[in-house]
Amino acid sequence: MNGAESLLRTAAGAGVEVCFANPGTTEMPLVAAFDAVPEVRAVLGIFEGVCTGAADGYGRLTGRPALTLLHLGPGFANGIANLHNARRARTPVVNLIGDQASWHLDHDAPLTSDIASLARPVSRWVHQSQSARDLASDLAEAIGRSTAPPGGVSSLILPADFQAEGAAGPVVVEAPASRTAVPDARIADLASRLREARQAMILLGGAALDERSQNAAGRIMAASSAHVLCETFPACWERGSGLPGVSRLPYFPEQAREVLAPCDLVILADAREPVAFFGYAGQASRLAPDQSCHVLAGGHEEVSAALEALADALDAPSPPAISHALPDPASGALDPLAIGVTLARCLPEGAIVVDEAATSGLPFYACSLGSPRHTLLALTGGAIGQGLPCAVGAAIARPDRKVVAFQADGSALYTAQALWTCARESLDVVALLCSNRSYRILQIELARAGIAEPGRQARSLTSLEEPAIDWVSLARGYGVPGERVETAEELAKALPRALAEPGPQLLELVL
Repeated sequence: MNGAESLLRTAAGAGVEVCFANPGTTEMPLVAAFDAVPEVRAVLGIFEGVCTGAADGYGRLTGRPALTLLHLGPGFANGIANLHNARRARTPVVNLIGDQASWHLDHDAPLTSDIASLARPVSRWVHQSQSARDLASDLAEAIGRSTAPPGGVSSLILPADFQAEGAAGPVVVEAPASRTAVPDARIADLASRLREARQAMILLGGAALDERSQNAAGRIMAASSAHVLCETFPACWERGSGLPGVSRLPYFPEQAREVLAPCDLVILADAREPVAFFGYAGQASRLAPDQSCHVLAGGHEEVSAALEALADALDAPSPPAISHALPDPASGALDPLAIGVTLARCLPEGAIVVDEAATSGLPFYACSLGSPRHTLLALTGGAIGQGLPCAVGAAIARPDRKVVAFQADGSALYTAQALWTCARESLDVVALLCSNRSYRILQIELARAGIAEPGRQARSLTSLEEPAIDWVSLARGYGVPGERVETAEELAKALPRALAEPGPQLLELVL
C-alpha cells in the first residue's frame, strides 16, 4: 500500500464519502488510489472553484467534510474564493493539494509556489506532509481539525513522491469533540437583561438556524421585548411552513442600522457581531448600538440548548402555531417579485435552495414564509461564483432532495463549468438563472456613491450586454437542457415541469 491509498483508506474509515477533484501531474498516485478505495466517490470539476464550492455545499448539509483534490499552488488559488465562503460558513472541508516531489522543490520548476502561504488565509489548519508514512496520520489530523466545533477548512500539502512511496496503512480518526454547554450564569444574566430591555434583538447564525433553535427563539420573542433576525447571509437555514417568520438582517448598512438602532440589547446566538459589508465614508463600521451586543453562544457552544434554556428562564410558553399564506400567483413580465412569488409557490417539500440571485432574489424571502419546508444556503463570504458549485455539493450530499440553484447571471459566469458536473453526475439541480444582463448591485453602488449618470466606460463595466449571453445555448453546451422564460405565466408552467424531471435543468429568466 502506498501513501495515497493509506490516505484514502483513512478518509473512508472516517466516513468521508466524496472527493471533488481537479487533479494534475503531481496527484497521479492519488488518482490511481481511487480505484483501490471505491468507498470515496471521485467527482471531477473542470474548474477548481467548482470543486471547492461543491465541498462547501456538501459540508454545510452533512456536517461532515468532503475532500477536494487540487493541483499545486495555481490550482489551489483557482479555488480560494469559494474556500473563503466556506471559511465564513465554518464548513468542514479538507483540501488535498499536490506538490512537487520533495527532492524537486528546490529547483523552482515553473509550477512551484509557496502553497502554505496561499492556504493560510482560508484555512484553520495547514500542514505539509514530511514522508509517505505520515500521510494517513496527517489526513486524520486534517479531518479532526476540520470537524472540531465550529468546523472549518483544513489544507494538507502532499508531495508527489510521498503519495507514491510505501506506507504502513490507514489510521483511525477520532470522533470530533462535542460543542460545550453554555454556563448557567450566562443564561441567567441574559434572562435578566431581557426582562429589563426596552427593545431587544436576537440575531441567529450558524447552528442557530435549525428548527429547534428557531422554535426556542420564537418562545423567547413571545415572552419578552425581543425580535428575531438571522445573519444577512446564513450558511444553512431551515425555512418554511410552521417555523417562526425570521427575517434577515438587511444588507445595506443604513437599513441594518435602522433596524438595530432602537435595540438596547442584541443577543448573538452563534452569530457574529453585525458590521457593514463595506466601509462608507462618514459611517461607522459597527451596525448595532455601542455596548448592546452580548454573546449567548459562540461557535464552539451548544446554541440550541442555550436558546431553550433562555426561554425556560423567561417562563416562555410553547411556540404558538404559525401559519403563513402563500402569495397569489404573479402575472405579466418577469421581475424579481414575480420570480420570488412563483418559486415560493412551486417549491417541493424538502427542497434545498442555494441562493446567489443577488438583487433578483430579495422578494423570495418574504414570499416563501408559507412554502413547504426547505433548506436555504446563502453566500456567506460574499465571494461570487458560489451558487452553482454549492448546488453540486448539495445535490450529492442529499440525492433524495431537489436542489434549486437560484442564481444571478453575473455571478454564474464565474463558475458556469459546474453545469457540466451536474450533467455528468446526473444531479437533480434546477438552475433558475435570473438574467438582467448586468452587475445590478454595482449599478446600485454607483448610485450610492453619488454617481447618478456614469459615463460610457463606467456603464460598460456593469453591463453584460453587447453581446448578451445566451444561457440556454451555454447550458446545452455543457449537457444541461435549457429553456428561456419571459413571463410569470411561462415560469409557472416551466418551473413545475423542470422540478418534475430527473437530472439537471436550466431556466433562463429574462428580466
